[in-house]
Amino acid sequence: MNRKKIFSILKWVIIVYCSIGIVLYSLQEKILLHPKSLDRNHVFDFKQTFEEVNIPFNKTDTVNMIKFASTGSLTKGVVLYFHGNKYNVAHYAKFVPAFTKQGYEVWMPDYPGFGKSTGQLTEDKMYSISYEIRKMAETKYNPDSIIIYGKSLGTAIAAYTASLKPCRQLILETPYYSIPALFRSYAFMYPARVMSKYKLPTYEFLPAVKAPITIFHGTGDWVVPYRSGVQLKQFLKPGDRFIKIENGSHSNLSESVVYRDALDSLLKK
Repeated sequence: MNRKKIFSILKWVIIVYCSIGIVLYSLQEKILLHPKSLDRNHVFDFKQTFEEVNIPFNKTDTVNMIKFASTGSLTKGVVLYFHGNKYNVAHYAKFVPAFTKQGYEVWMPDYPGFGKSTGQLTEDKMYSISYEIRKMAETKYNPDSIIIYGKSLGTAIAAYTASLKPCRQLILETPYYSIPALFRSYAFMYPARVMSKYKLPTYEFLPAVKAPITIFHGTGDWVVPYRSGVQLKQFLKPGDRFIKIENGSHSNLSESVVYRDALDSLLKK
């Protein structure tokens, strides 16, 4: 093969590489985030007793949060539930009874652009929202009555929130090491750290969490690969738990007996 042909092939490889990289960079928010907005007059129809709260943050941002009431005879505390990257709180309400039956309220905010929450979503705003909601919880509950729960996208936000002040415990379902690391697992040939608009470094927050930490991850998870969760084990304290769900996928851990028994045990403490 002559040098001219080699140069031509190399040129096209570079063009294709750069073109795909540009597309990935441009579409990364659409790949990462799948919100479903709702009209402000939308009426939620949940089976559980709930209260809808709108929290104004600035002129453009209002966070809509649902407070699900405890169904236990005694309210033991609150679970601050930071949900995943899909739709809105209506999609995640089905997971609430696992907590409310054990005597906990569940406060579930929607991120900007999700549900009735308004404004432009940024990583810093997610941190600010979680901080404000944590402060709200502290006006009603002592730290040892506050559980912080993160699912998928929300795991980094939950870890950040738990790192700020003491709480009863931090529970993470299908967490990732960081968003750049997650992107790199799918497109290893690109400089994910530079290209990622969102960092969400779960691994940076865990060492500062003083409360007990429990991580659930399924070995069959293809959205957030199991190895991404395993990477976080090095940041756990003695007594923290990493619970492997054999063949569990990204969205079905709540169907696992191992998950349900472990969660019930945590909430009964």
